[in-house]
Amino acid sequence: MYSVCVRDHFMVAHSFKGETFGPAQRLHGATYVVDVEFRRPALDPDGLVVDIGRAAATLHAVLEALNYRNLDDEPAFAGRNTTTEFLARAVFDRVRDSIRAGALGETARGLARMKVTLHESHAAWAAFEGDA
Repeated sequence: MYSVCVRDHFMVAHSFKGETFGPAQRLHGATYVVDVEFRRPALDPDGLVVDIGRAAATLHAVLEALNYRNLDDEPAFAGRNTTTEFLARAVFDRVRDSIRAGALGETARGLARMKVTLHESHAAWAAFEGDA
């Protein structure tokens, strides 16, 4: 299986509901470094997994919609704890939707899997992986 990974980041504010989260129940900021890994069993006719430039631009566009936002105010996340795990899936879904809409070009339809990893610090991260 071949893979290509692109990286970007975004900054948000949010709070969590529930005793599990202790002081994170209060509004706080977070900066996430995001890796998206694209996988396919065979390279496309140009010898690529995906065009890295298009992949980076797609990821940036997805993250721009979340960047500098208070996620507590985002209707798409109403009533949800926007944990690192939850956000990894949200980014995954938005990137996958962009791929299916053609953002990475026709040959990207050959992608098999994708993994989104959100690094919340140098010591902790969460990921979601699924079919592209």
